[in-house]
Amino acid sequence: MPENISNNALILALLSLNGEIAIQNDYLESGEIPEEEVENEQEVLGDLEQAFMEFVDLYKARSRNDQTLPSLEELLAGEEEE
Repeated sequence: MPENISNNALILALLSLNGEIAIQNDYLESGEIPEEEVENEQEVLGDLEQAFMEFVDLYKARSRNDQTLPSLEELLAGEEEE
């Protein structure tokens, strides 16, 4: 991942991945997935969660050096309010 990713791109990536994880969880819990596809959909969720955690680590490192960034908790809480 490039080190020069902008703060806005990083925030958008975090919020997008967080939203996709919620959608994937809802889909997995819906009971609408054919039995033969459940394992694949669980793997997709795992991949989304891994990507999210990698961006979380990057965001935490960035926010330690840039005090203008909201905390991760504030960022994700703000998404829930919308």
